[in-house]
Amino acid sequence: MKLYKTEHGILLEKDDLFYRLHETDWDLVVNRDDLYEWLELQAENLIFLTFTADIPFPEILAPIGSQEVWAAGVTYFRSRTARMEESEVAGGGSFYDRVYEADRPELFFKSTAWRVIGTHGTVRIRKDSTWDVPEPELTLFATSSGTLVGYTIGNDMSSRSIEGENPLYLPQAKSYTGSAALGPCLYVPEIALPEDTSIDLTIIRQGEEVFNGEVTLAQMRRKPDELLRYLFSELSFPHGCYLMTGTGIIPPSDFTLQTGDIIHIIIEPIGTLTNVVA
Repeated sequence: MKLYKTEHGILLEKDDLFYRLHETDWDLVVNRDDLYEWLELQAENLIFLTFTADIPFPEILAPIGSQEVWAAGVTYFRSRTARMEESEVAGGGSFYDRVYEADRPELFFKSTAWRVIGTHGTVRIRKDSTWDVPEPELTLFATSSGTLVGYTIGNDMSSRSIEGENPLYLPQAKSYTGSAALGPCLYVPEIALPEDTSIDLTIIRQGEEVFNGEVTLAQMRRKPDELLRYLFSELSFPHGCYLMTGTGIIPPSDFTLQTGDIIHIIIEPIGTLTNVVA
């Protein structure tokens, strides 16, 4: 099942049919350890909606209420290699190798809810950066108890030039206005996503494809349960929390985003997160 936050309330998609929930508070809806079962009951007592030219599908907003967005780094071998390359001159390359092999994962704060961009929204590259990439990431949603109940797609916009100067610049490279996008929905499955789930990134520039990459969850060294366990071990989240799980797709070192680029991130069965770069 999928939950969409829209300008006209919360929509539930189940078996290709759409329902409008009576409850309009996103935080109350999603922060349930039994979210899948609760949504099943809601669908039984709601009338499905029909959208037409006269009654169009409402605008989709980012699937977030009051939640924070956190992120994990160096969870794929490719991200380890890329971080070592970008930090080699600054002498920080070995940090990422040690994190990749360590018991403790790299976790960092990414965004407050009000800064998060939804699908078809505009993300940004920093004005003081010269090397910028999107990082397509499976994003977990866990309730206040730390229970994983859903997934969405994350676009972790990153300044490789700033992080490469010094690993201590990570917050500036990762957290700024327009650096975090989530969407298009919160996917709530009955069982966890399988390891053969694919993440696909395509970047379009002036109508032409300039980059495409694909990776599967099987290539993640650190698994969702492990990442959530560390995140919730010393932090509390009263309305739940989103956690981006790192990327295994990084464009080559001679590529950087440009204004006007269109970013498509596909993770089936969640959907497609599309953003335009400013």
